[in-house]
Parts: sequence; C-alpha cells; structure tokens
Amino acid sequence: MANLGAKIGFLGAGRMATALARGLLDAGLCAPAQLFASDPDGARREAFQKETGGTPCVRNTEVVGACEVVVLAVKPHHASEVLNEIRKPFGGRLLLSVAAGVSLGLLESGLDEGARVVRAMPNTPALVRRGASAYSAGRNATEADLALVEAFLGAVGIAIRLPERMLDAVTGLSGSGPAYLFLAIEALSDGGVEMGLPRETALKLAAQTVLGAAEMALSTGLHPGQLKDMVTSPGGTTIEGLRVLEQAGVRAALMGAVRAATEKSRKLGQGR
Repeated sequence: MANLGAKIGFLGAGRMATALARGLLDAGLCAPAQLFASDPDGARREAFQKETGGTPCVRNTEVVGACEVVVLAVKPHHASEVLNEIRKPFGGRLLLSVAAGVSLGLLESGLDEGARVVRAMPNTPALVRRGASAYSAGRNATEADLALVEAFLGAVGIAIRLPERMLDAVTGLSGSGPAYLFLAIEALSDGGVEMGLPRETALKLAAQTVLGAAEMALSTGLHPGQLKDMVTSPGGTTIEGLRVLEQAGVRAALMGAVRAATEKSRKLGQGR
C-alpha cells in the first residue's frame, strides 16, 4: 500500500490507538514521523512513542495543530469534553472516532458546522492485525475520506462500511466478542485440564482450535451449521458434547451477550 501522505494524530494513546498506529506502520501507510498522540497519562504517552516512534504530546490541541487526520480514541464519557477542547483549532481536518457508543450526531455537534467525521468500531484483535471493524460516514465526509478510513482500518484486519444504526450491534458482536471467545478458550482449556491434559498443552490446543475453526468459516464460505455437521459423526463424541452445550443454553447465552452489549452501547451513546 502507498503512504497515506497525511499526519495522523491520536487523542488518547491507549492500546487501541497504539494498535492502529502499529498497523499503519506495518502496512507502510505512514512513517513514524507522521504519527502523534496525546494522553494525560505519561506512561501511555511513553509507551506509544516506544511502540511506534511517533511524537507524544501533552495537550490535545498540539495533536490537532500538527495533523490532517485526528483519531478520537478516548473513553466515551470524555468525548464531549475533548471535542469542546479541540473545536476551535479543528478547522477542515478529518475526525475518525473509535469511541464506543458516541454517535455521529454528538461528534458533529461537538465541532463546527461542516466538520468531516467518520465513526468506527474496531476491536482488540487489531493488536495482532486480525481486527474486525465497521465504520459509518458523517454528513460531510467525502469519498476520499472514506477511502482513507478503509485503508486505515484495513491495515489491522477487515473493515466494513455500514449505516450508523448498525454500529451498536457491531459493538455488541465484534467489539465485545473477543472477550466472549477468550472466555470460551479458557473454559475449553479448563475442560482439557480436568480430563488430564497439562495446562500449557490444553490452552494451546483450545486457542488453535478456535483459530482454525474461524479460518475455516472465513475461507470456505460454508454456513457454520454445515461445518458443525462435518465434525459431528452419528453416535460419536462431538454430538455428545453438543448435546451438553445445547442443554446448558450456550447458543442462547451468546445471543444474549450480543444483545446486552449492544444495548449498553446504545446507553453509552445517550450518556448513560
């Protein structure tokens, strides 16, 4: 990929900001000199600089003044405060928000009329360039802006453009989803240990099994039900395990987790 040719600043230098910046560097979309980040926490600023070679800043306005693209990567309850701080110097820059639950309406109202804004929801596997992101365009975002965001998010995984009304569901599914799967990996590993496997072996097998199953789902294009049936022999071991999962309501529990996380995202967007 070609260099994006823009200086990119992060308001918030936490793990997601650092993951996105590393993805840009690894994909050749920018150089360290094009990266800036502000954060009230000195340790996070130092970690960002160490990981990316980018420039750490104490004040958000320093980042805005130096960059053409500004990434809002703060906790949702800090979004309004930060937008108010950068409103005057923001000018004609592009704002890409990765703050969970913060709507395009709130983002646009926090900046001057005509501001170019894109809202995105990445997830933590961006740290290993296996992220699943979705994004939505604000009223004034251009096709060039969206192409830049697509390349940006694509540097750390996949990026899908969706209507904003779907982003809370994305938060509930792929935004929170890694935690559900980490829980599943831990539980599968515990099951292996209970049945006599060494902990390290059980964990490695559980994680690789989830990774392999995901790769099969993506690469074959087959419905997960078909792939499940390919593993499930009549009267065999797998159907016994599946029966226990169905009796425990695992399917309904996962669906419920996505619903609960989606509803929480909506509440965050309403300031609750």
